[in-house]
Amino acid sequence: MTIVKIENVRVLNPIDQTDSVETVFIENGKRVASSNHIAETLDGQGKWLMPTMVDLCARLREPGQQQHGTLKSEGKAARENGILHVFTPPDSQPIVQDNGALIHGLVEKAMLDGGIYLQVIGAQTQGLNGKQPANMAGLKKGGCTAVSNANAPFADDDVVIRTLEYAAGLDMTVVFYAEEHQIAKDGCVHEGFVASRQGLPMIPALAETLAIAKYLLMVEVTGVRAHFGLLSCGASVELIKTAKAKGLPVTCDVAMHQLHLTDQLIDGFNSLAHVRPPLRSEQDKTLLRQGLKDGVIDAISTHHEPLSSSAKMAPFAETQPGFTAFDTFVPFGVQLIHEGLFEPLAWVEKVTVAPAKVANMYERWVAESGWVLVDPELEWVLNKGSIVSNGKNTPLINQTVKGKVVRSFTS
Repeated sequence: MTIVKIENVRVLNPIDQTDSVETVFIENGKRVASSNHIAETLDGQGKWLMPTMVDLCARLREPGQQQHGTLKSEGKAARENGILHVFTPPDSQPIVQDNGALIHGLVEKAMLDGGIYLQVIGAQTQGLNGKQPANMAGLKKGGCTAVSNANAPFADDDVVIRTLEYAAGLDMTVVFYAEEHQIAKDGCVHEGFVASRQGLPMIPALAETLAIAKYLLMVEVTGVRAHFGLLSCGASVELIKTAKAKGLPVTCDVAMHQLHLTDQLIDGFNSLAHVRPPLRSEQDKTLLRQGLKDGVIDAISTHHEPLSSSAKMAPFAETQPGFTAFDTFVPFGVQLIHEGLFEPLAWVEKVTVAPAKVANMYERWVAESGWVLVDPELEWVLNKGSIVSNGKNTPLINQTVKGKVVRSFTS
């Protein structure tokens, strides 16, 4: 077997909470004791060695939207950027995530084509129609541990309650991407000065916070385990904080870009800054960062949504929302460290151990994870040639960023 020796590397190990400079031996993605059968020696001076990451929300576009990305292309992008376990929402086109048998095939294809461990979130209602509960027992049999209605609305609150009771009885997690559709309506950007000046339809923060408040009351009544994905508002952090203080079985995550970017980027009708939930205010960004640092927000996700160039070539409100995010995940994480929000080990924990625990797969992650070598000082230009993902849709296009995975070690 091939054994790689890495000398003088800073090992960030969130499993045993250690941060130390060591000489490490890796075989088939696992650390091993010293060996005489070394095939390669690397100088790890100035670099970090950390476990492969877990992403709680990424759309890989297959099946049905291969013009934007495939399991092969996006699986490769995830792996090369240090992400080995990926959770995907149940809103492919066509929707197959309400069928346990089809989900098993997707998981196999993701490993075969893209080399990643795909975790499919099952559909909460049949075809995401918001009316009839999906066959959650069949989904669980097919390997799903969580269900969600993604961004699709529910017909009424009674449907929500019935699906929560169903999921609770099966010990499945319900994932909410909270948005009150009657308030959000046809909005596409944060309700603020920039949107008002440009005359763009807006999504007020209340669309998210009102939905979270309502769902938390339902969680309390049904006892279901709930995860709130992709928080974008500072007020949402307070709601989750209160729920956790009451002992409710609730977790949450935030997309990495919400910790860095704001609605100022939509100025000039920049469609590359069109994402849902939208980029919010500077104050929201600050409060999300504080919520993450305080432990109210459990984990950081990519919210990766690759899109073809044509998807962003229409009037702003008519373009498809989404950022390609695998390639910017580590640079943004390194930026959080350089800006003093986290020590390196604390950031690593938010993208490895924390999401694995949220997904109730910690032991499995420990068994399946590999290691990645990160150069936190490497500067590189984020352009169409350097982005591994098929999607080049990022508002950071052609900018210089710092921090990159330079080597992955997986089995």
